[in-house]
Amino acid sequence: MTVARWLSLALPLAAVLAVGARERDRSVRAAGLLAFLTAGIGIAALHEVARLAGWYAFAPVDGAYRGMPVDLWIGWAALWGPLPVLLRRVLPLPIALGLLLWVDAVAMPALHPLVSLGPHWLVGEVVGLLVVALPAQLLGRFSADRRHLGARTSLQVGVFAALLLWFVPSLAFEVGYGSWAGLTELDRTGMLLVAQLALLVAAPAVAAVVEFAVRGGGTPYPWDPPRRLVTTGPYAYLANPMQLAAVVLLLFTAAVTRSVAVVLAAVSATAFGAAVAGPHEHHDLRTRYGDSWRSYRRQVRDWWPRWRPYPSEPSAVLWLDDDCGPCAALWRMLARRHPVGLRIRPAREHEHVLWRAEYVGGDGHTERGVAAVARGLEHVHLGWAFVGWTLRLPGATWLAQLVADAMIAAPHPARPRGEPCPTPSSVSSTAPSPPSASTASPVCPPGPSAPQPE
Repeated sequence: MTVARWLSLALPLAAVLAVGARERDRSVRAAGLLAFLTAGIGIAALHEVARLAGWYAFAPVDGAYRGMPVDLWIGWAALWGPLPVLLRRVLPLPIALGLLLWVDAVAMPALHPLVSLGPHWLVGEVVGLLVVALPAQLLGRFSADRRHLGARTSLQVGVFAALLLWFVPSLAFEVGYGSWAGLTELDRTGMLLVAQLALLVAAPAVAAVVEFAVRGGGTPYPWDPPRRLVTTGPYAYLANPMQLAAVVLLLFTAAVTRSVAVVLAAVSATAFGAAVAGPHEHHDLRTRYGDSWRSYRRQVRDWWPRWRPYPSEPSAVLWLDDDCGPCAALWRMLARRHPVGLRIRPAREHEHVLWRAEYVGGDGHTERGVAAVARGLEHVHLGWAFVGWTLRLPGATWLAQLVADAMIAAPHPARPRGEPCPTPSSVSSTAPSPPSASTASPVCPPGPSAPQPE
């Protein structure tokens, strides 16, 4: 078994190092590392499922994590992750997955008695390729070639969420006190409350990831960063919203699971971010963005948020229908709070007919409907910005828009001042359908006019 374990580790790693040495592009090697991390976390999760399903099991040996030999785990992750990514030019994805299946079909029986196979182990292999190897390859290949920004960002979010919310706590439980029993023993109401609180804690981080993608053209992965300096969204308040949310989520997990080890993991993550990742990130951003970054960092801190947002230039514009009651009330509410870097203008003056509120950032980024209103709230202060980030959570915008359209009024074209605002029934029965969009603004019954723009 010793020789089998040594070969299982040495052969895949030697292949990765040999192929990686020929790769000159640093971002491609970093993509391979990301695929390795994805495959490693996925294989650990697959092992937990395999134990329950009886697909395969490992002999009791030293140097194991939850019954899986660490050397075999690392070699397996190298084989399913970086090696096919580095060879993507000569190994198209279907061929790579087919070869991985063939290698495992040959190697797994040959590793007996280190590996004991169940009657349906091939089912486990196919499941592993589809739910572990395939995502690792997609993420690695998309990142290496800088393709499909939305897909690779979503995959990164899934990987880092699994790392933060499952793998790190599980590892901490292995070396210290605590278990998932503190969570699994909760009743349905308790688990729902925990999930909702965790989602609220994660809202700034999710909004920050979206900001990186839609405003910066990049991802949270340090070797696949935004192409532009991002100072909007959560970054108008805090320089490290994702790191802070990760630490708070770890502390929240520690409280739920009653684990001191997870608290230590949160402290370690903070220390790593402040002492290791922080200086490297600062040097990189200072080199790439110069005075723009220096001006930003003089006013925005790493770990303690501002109350009012950083004033990005040029100003954003929020177009609202000032001839409808709730829309005008929203206008007045925002105007009273003196939003930073935001101008509010009547929708009837827009160059196009607006069926929904529209937000146009200083960089040209646009949002419509509830998402536009949420963007406007980000310009007020931290409290309202948090409401805006929560409204922009995946699914939350769609639900909020559905409620607004159903309970207030259907979308309608902005009309010249004095024309009556249509009711939901009249819009739905007589007006053409508005242009399709992922979000929409509420429309409203006639009401007091908003303040006239200056």
